[in-house]
Amino acid sequence: MDLAKYDGKHVRITDKWGETYAGMAEYGNGSFLECEYGGEEDGIFIEDCLIYHSQIVSIEEIEVHGTAELWTERMTLRRYRPDDADSLYQYLGTDPAMYAYSGWNPYATLEMARETVRGFIDSYEDDHTYSWIMDIDDVIVGTIGAYDDKDDQIEIGFSVVPGWQGRGLATEALKKVLEYLTENEGISCVTAWCAAENIGSRKVLEKAGMQFLGTEKHAITVGDRVYDKLMYEYRI
Repeated sequence: MDLAKYDGKHVRITDKWGETYAGMAEYGNGSFLECEYGGEEDGIFIEDCLIYHSQIVSIEEIEVHGTAELWTERMTLRRYRPDDADSLYQYLGTDPAMYAYSGWNPYATLEMARETVRGFIDSYEDDHTYSWIMDIDDVIVGTIGAYDDKDDQIEIGFSVVPGWQGRGLATEALKKVLEYLTENEGISCVTAWCAAENIGSRKVLEKAGMQFLGTEKHAITVGDRVYDKLMYEYRI
């Protein structure tokens, strides 16, 4: 069987011992696996599990919905885990710059962070839930999610941890999620907004291919500050 064609696809594998693995496949060619693992054949990684060619009895591509694990060039977009809460509070909740243009801070206290993460995890039973951690080598670098799915339209938002900003990670994640929502989930329109003064978010939305629709004057109030609201959309 040609394992290379499953690279980047969601698959289900059964091995010769009857074990079943499901998730996104990462193909490893024979020369790479020989160099890194001492193997003499190619294989498939599912997360941290390596299944060699000779161990695979069956492999099939499967259809996934909701918050499926996604990969970009530099990061994994994965589901929230309970132990993420402390890091999200530290990285996002305690930095005023992270909510300066929205006023929304679900990680403002450690208890709020834990409650927010529990809510995301509980929601994964719904195939119309889309909430990801942006992860590089087990380090949280940001979050991205899409919400309020109705009438074939959904709204998307993202945050990048200070220290990881300015590296194109938000654009990379947004492109992948837009592709997934429209091509895999069949959602025809994805919307987003940002404050007019939020230059970083504006650049991300535009670089990811979202189209500017217009401005809602004085639509965002954060404390004693009032901002214009820029509206964007992405359509297939």
